[in-house]
Amino acid sequence: MNENPSQQSTTAPRETDADGETTVDSAHAPALRVAGASFAYGAAPALADINFEVAAGTAVAMIGPNGSGKSTLLKGILGLIARTAGTVEVLGASPAPAGTVGYVPQTDELDPQFPITLEQVVMMGRYRALGWLRLPGRRDRASVAEALEVVGLSHRAKTRFGELSGGQQQRGLLARAIASNPRLLLLDEPFNGLDQQNRDALIETVKRLKHDGVAVLVSTHDIELARAVCDCVLLLNGEQVAFGPLEQVLTLDNVQRAFHNVGIEMDEHTVVVPGHGGH
Repeated sequence: MNENPSQQSTTAPRETDADGETTVDSAHAPALRVAGASFAYGAAPALADINFEVAAGTAVAMIGPNGSGKSTLLKGILGLIARTAGTVEVLGASPAPAGTVGYVPQTDELDPQFPITLEQVVMMGRYRALGWLRLPGRRDRASVAEALEVVGLSHRAKTRFGELSGGQQQRGLLARAIASNPRLLLLDEPFNGLDQQNRDALIETVKRLKHDGVAVLVSTHDIELARAVCDCVLLLNGEQVAFGPLEQVLTLDNVQRAFHNVGIEMDEHTVVVPGHGGH
């Protein structure tokens, strides 16, 4: 459901070709368009009738309580769970064109005890472009160096990954996603457990990515983070509560509908949503 009357549509121009098929002007298509999409885990429905867009160079925050469907939606966009209705388009195409989407999951299976450097971890982001047979070349090494510079960890490139702090490891995993040069970046609770220094560094990274034209969709329970880096908000609680510009969606009424079972305090500057977490 979407009861936000201020929701704005930026749907790309669509035309009908000679065969009667609908085509999208990809030059003007949003980086991500989700229209009437429903998702399920096997026979169990998970989310229904989700509608929103993410334009190039903008960030959208997905906000909702534990179990509201934020991680489910990210997996649905990636095609990791079944889409049972509607459309999901990346740059006007479905499925997403190869190499256009970067993803940083909430938990990663990389063993921090494995003897591998941060630079080698980030090089993993180049594997899709490399294929199985080609060794990393000058372009790959340049992409890795740039990704490390973006997240502020160039000076730790040769450090064993397991020796980095938890916050630095999280930034390193973000660099791995950035190294693939995505047009759309999906982040699942990237700020969980970060100290202030790593939190600030991650905020600056998201701002820089937006400036470079990357579209960002970030799952978070941190409303102040949304205020710091995001342009629009998608409120979820098992369904779509509202979507639109941040200042129009983060109203007391909308937030109470999303977090109906926890206390809400709100003044002209701050929304506080205590006692929740997760995805």
